Amino acid sequence: MIYELHYWPTIQGRGEFVRLALEEAGVRYADVARSDDGEDAMLAFMDNERVKTPPFAPPFLKARNLLIGQTANILLFLGEKHGLAPAPSAGRLWTHQLQLTIADLVAEVHDAHHPIAVSLYYEEQRREAKRRAHHLIKERLPKFLGYFESVLERNARGPKYLVGGRLTYADLSAYQLVDGLVYAFPKAMARLSKRFPLLMALHARIPQRPRIAAYLASGRRIGNNEDDIFRRYPELDE
Repeated sequence: MIYELHYWPTIQGRGEFVRLALEEAGVRYADVARSDDGEDAMLAFMDNERVKTPPFAPPFLKARNLLIGQTANILLFLGEKHGLAPAPSAGRLWTHQLQLTIADLVAEVHDAHHPIAVSLYYEEQRREAKRRAHHLIKERLPKFLGYFESVLERNARGPKYLVGGRLTYADLSAYQLVDGLVYAFPKAMARLSKRFPLLMALHARIPQRPRIAAYLASGRRIGNNEDDIFRRYPELDE
């Protein structure tokens, strides 16, 4: 089986959390929208009234007869299918819970540069964005990153991973989260990172995994840019 991943072709975005899991699992997948006419095919699929379980928005994953939307939901499926989550239900739910918490912060980061409306350009809400980013950096980032640091500290199997004694998709997503924050807020993260050594060690460890290293060095990895969720606007980085 070759999975079909549907996501926007020019940004990492929420689809990148899924790409990292697929790459680590070493499974075959087609990044549909990055092929010729692939984005049109993705949009047509979403508008197809014959689809009984339509996704609200990308990313969504097609796995034979299954159509799975929402990043955390896709990862819940891939985690169980490819050993990227614990087998017991309690461990799977805990991993899913961590992924949902990551999703909460990703949404807040996006809203730092688009606090009024997605339909408006950043330049049309620059003043509000600066105010929102100030509170993100001062209040929300320490709270969220401190939470993940505490999860690593409390892991009975040791602080190397978030869940148990082996890598899960939550670790891959934590890497992507921190990587995006370091790109978007380099000054702020240079200060904050000193407070979260275990999380930063996890961030440094993930790119050393052979499949992830190969992916990051390949053309499949889309570079950071200012059309993405994590955007570098120097005036927002305090």
